[in-house]
Amino acid sequence: MLPHKKTKMKNILYIATIAIFISFTSCKESKKTETETSKMSEVMAIHDEVMPKMGTLGKLVGQLKPMADSLGVESVEFKAMKDLQEANRSMMDWMQGFGDRFDADEILNGKDLSDEKKKWLLEEEEKVKQVKENINSSIANAEKILSKK
Repeated sequence: MLPHKKTKMKNILYIATIAIFISFTSCKESKKTETETSKMSEVMAIHDEVMPKMGTLGKLVGQLKPMADSLGVESVEFKAMKDLQEANRSMMDWMQGFGDRFDADEILNGKDLSDEKKKWLLEEEEKVKQVKENINSSIANAEKILSKK
């Protein structure tokens, strides 16, 4: 594995671990205001909702690839495969960016956020909503295409 791939994989595993801990500690009282706590929980809930679909993305890419390879880059199968790959990449990029902006105490333990990080959290909420939309729409499109075959 290439060094930059190892680093990216470590970041992905770090974020996945954080997400798991959040699910176990979401009922824990924190020092953050209720609004901050609920916003962080909302953002992580969106992530937790779509993260299990990452395997579906890969499975669908595998099903579309032979068709896309034989039909070419102008085919709906190729475009659907690329959408699935982009949705996967958008989740990986979002998780890495989120992990770069917030530390484990902020995510897991309710550590107070600076004013700047409160703004970042709102930005991250919009980003993860877009990631969710990308994942859900690419899966729906691929499944529609494959159901016709």
